Amino acid sequence: MYKAILLDIDGTLTNDDKVITARTRHALKEAQANGMRLVLASGRPDVGLHSFADVLDMRDNNGVFVAFNGAKSLNYQTGEIYFEQAMTAEQGRRVLEHMRRFEVASCVDCGEYMLTNDAYFTIMRDGAPHLIVEYEAHNNGFLVREERDLAASVSWPINKILNAGEPSYLQEHWREMCAPFEGELSAMFTAPFYYEFTPLGVDKSRALRETFAALGIDKSEVIAFGDAQNDRTMLEWAGMGVAMGNAVDEVKAVANMVTGTNNEDGIASALQELLAGDR
Repeated sequence: MYKAILLDIDGTLTNDDKVITARTRHALKEAQANGMRLVLASGRPDVGLHSFADVLDMRDNNGVFVAFNGAKSLNYQTGEIYFEQAMTAEQGRRVLEHMRRFEVASCVDCGEYMLTNDAYFTIMRDGAPHLIVEYEAHNNGFLVREERDLAASVSWPINKILNAGEPSYLQEHWREMCAPFEGELSAMFTAPFYYEFTPLGVDKSRALRETFAALGIDKSEVIAFGDAQNDRTMLEWAGMGVAMGNAVDEVKAVANMVTGTNNEDGIASALQELLAGDR
């Protein structure tokens, strides 16, 4: 019997318009009404998960956040932190100083602000200029604050450093970006235009092990949904890993099941099949 549902956000829980559709919303609320826990697992900061959780009434149902690609997990209703691991301020400053030599916008969160070296950094998306820092800040409920020297401004432990750039440029230079920190920090693509640094060994599956041990739920009782490279360990860890129809091939390869796309209510369709025997 399944007791929890793990959900990536972008490309999984939301459609391409960044909206949780009515059918998917109904399916997840029904699952909660039947006693299941919802867990949002995302590269976003925890404050960037509030709006999605509120649509699903997770605050009233002991919903859980696994944020920053697994660097932090907490109970949305009580605020209890189950797991947190950050890089030191010194490590963060070194990464940000190193990234100054590349054509990227680096971003870190600080309270209600997203700090960046270039608030007006632009990439091309769908043939048009796209203000990627403004986009990321808006999606996560941050105000933007541009720092002349971003590295020098950091004096606190950091859960992650996001670097935005043209996909082709990031593919050409990511090895140079991560090379000085090999064996010290983790680095990964979370979208074609995002390359992120997190503490070494942090991924969604590690945070999930810590979190579900605290919740008393075994991984065999968990359904996980995802689509991107940073969801792979999450799907491998869960008892039932479900790849969205729009997932990258390496995620589909490790999944127990492939469902419809994020634009086709793939979550609702999979839950209808998987939970039929639980009711």
